[in-house]
Amino acid sequence: MSRAEPLHPALRAALEQTPGVIFDIQRFSLHDGPGLRTNVFFKGCSLRCDWCCNPESQRPTPEVAVFVANCFGCGDCLDVCPQEALRLEEGKVVRDESRCDHCGQCMPVCAAGALRLIGRVVTAGEVLQEALRDAPFYSQVMGGLTLTGGEPTGQPEFALALLRLAKAEHLHTTLETCGQAAWEVLAALLPYLDLVLYDIKHMDTQRHLQATGVGNELILENARRLVEAGAQVILRVPLIPGFNTDEEHLHQLADFASRLGIGEVHLLPYHTLGRAKYQALGRGYCMAEIPPMKEGEAEAMADVMRAHGLYVKIGG
Repeated sequence: MSRAEPLHPALRAALEQTPGVIFDIQRFSLHDGPGLRTNVFFKGCSLRCDWCCNPESQRPTPEVAVFVANCFGCGDCLDVCPQEALRLEEGKVVRDESRCDHCGQCMPVCAAGALRLIGRVVTAGEVLQEALRDAPFYSQVMGGLTLTGGEPTGQPEFALALLRLAKAEHLHTTLETCGQAAWEVLAALLPYLDLVLYDIKHMDTQRHLQATGVGNELILENARRLVEAGAQVILRVPLIPGFNTDEEHLHQLADFASRLGIGEVHLLPYHTLGRAKYQALGRGYCMAEIPPMKEGEAEAMADVMRAHGLYVKIGG
C-alpha cells in the first residue's frame, strides 16, 4: 500500500524543516509495530481517557512537570519564576497550575532535576536523522518508524512530512491512532503507511463519551474507511476493568473486527505505571483505586475474541 518516492531536493528540504512538538523518541523499541522500532511520541491528543498512562501527551505544547521526590527545597526556582507560580510547602516545591505559563525559566536553576519541561519543538529532518541511526538494524528484523503519542493526526503536516521522508529512505512506517481525526487527514497519510494500529476503546458511543470525552462515531467510521481504502489495520483495545472487559462487549469488538475483515487484535491490559506522572503534572488520577489487571485475566478475554476466528495478541 505504501510507496517510496524520490524527493526533489527542494521538496525534501521543505519537508525536513516542517516543525512539530514531541515529548519523546524511543529507540530500539519492540512495541508499536513489527521488529525493532523508533517510536516518535507526538504531543497533543483530543481524547481525555480516564486511564491514560501518558498524561504528558495530552497538552499540545511543552509543559512543566514537578518531580517532588527529587526536590531538596533550595528555593532557587522561586526567584526566577516570572509568574510566581512556585512555592515551597514542607520543604518541597509546589506549582500553581493556574499561574504557570510553562515558560521553563525555572529549570536551568534546578540542580536536582525536580523541574522538567516535557515536550520540545523539533523538525521532521531532525527526527528522521534520529531514526536513521538505527536503519542498519531495521533490515535485519523488519523494523522501522512508528508515529505514536498523543495523537499524531493532531499534527497532520508534521506527520505527513515524517512519513514521506521515511518512505524516501525505504523505512517501514506505522501509525498508532485513536481515529478521532478528519478522514482527509488519514487519507493524506495513508499512501505512506505500511501499518495502522487502530485504538478502539468501546463500541457504545455514550460509554466512550463518558470515559474519553468524545463519542465513537467518527472513530468507527474511520476504521471502516481505512479498511475499505486497503490499509493494513490491527485493532488495539486497552482492557479497562469495569469499562470494556465484560464478555458481551468483547464479543461486540470481535464481531466489529470480523465484519470489517480485520484479522488481528492486540489487547493491552490496564496498568498504573503512569500514576506518578499525574502528580508531577499537578493532575488528579481518577483511577487510583483500580488495581492493575492480574496475570491470566487478559488471556481469558483473548479467548473470547479468538472464538470469532481472530488472531489475538496480549500486548502491543
